[in-house]
Amino acid sequence: MKKQLFALGVFLMCAQGFAQTYTREEVKQHIKEDPSFTIHQDNYLITGVPTNTSIESTTADIKYQISFKQLISREPIIWDSYMYLTYTQKAFWNIYEFSSPFQEINFNPTIGLSKVIYDDTDHAKGIASLMLNHESNGRDSTASRSWNRLSLKYATTLSHKTTASLEVWAPFGYQDDNSDLLEYVGLGEMRITHEFMPNKLSLEVALRKGLNWDWKGSVRSRLYYNPFKTKNQYIMLEWYAGYAESLIAYEKFSSMVRLGFVIKTNELDFLKPKWVD
Repeated sequence: MKKQLFALGVFLMCAQGFAQTYTREEVKQHIKEDPSFTIHQDNYLITGVPTNTSIESTTADIKYQISFKQLISREPIIWDSYMYLTYTQKAFWNIYEFSSPFQEINFNPTIGLSKVIYDDTDHAKGIASLMLNHESNGRDSTASRSWNRLSLKYATTLSHKTTASLEVWAPFGYQDDNSDLLEYVGLGEMRITHEFMPNKLSLEVALRKGLNWDWKGSVRSRLYYNPFKTKNQYIMLEWYAGYAESLIAYEKFSSMVRLGFVIKTNELDFLKPKWVD
């Protein structure tokens, strides 16, 4: 029995050694060879209903998002970091209502710098990003909503199946259209993603907390399941509970459950362990 336990312990220690993230040279090789135009955030089309009010044609909707990234240079710009542009567009479509109007479209262009952080063995352990964001709904007059922010984000692995990111921002240029916006979106966001089955089943939770000592903020949970042969196509179940899901109604609480199709981002794949011989 002791021999069996000893053998099991040796196996587990060795198995942990086989799971490694990408080395510095492998990361640089990927940056040089991978497409410069890629997915940024998840691209999805989901539909659903509210859980905090009656289900009607005016309360059910479709939400979709288009998001992509363009790498500016394959060579480091400064401090061994790479520059990129991103564009994300999120739409809320009242498709079940008469004439199927769009309730809201939010536009979010960004310019940023990202740097891969390495451990003492020269394996990737995190990604740090500095970003300048603009987000607006493209409307004018009293329906105009917009804000700008300078964001600092760090993503890392908590275990071989769990990744986490923390983003903090310094907002500016929001006082004219929505002076109390920070009471609902706060000064940052935390995300945790856990893979139950690699490339098959995972859960992501994103949290925001408003500035005041109250319950204003948001929790967004996403369950991903992949029944397909490709790695990045999933069925997604999303539950959003809180404020500021859209800019036009940032001060209104909503609780929406939606289901649909998603093409998942692979931005944090550098941090995922790979099995080596």
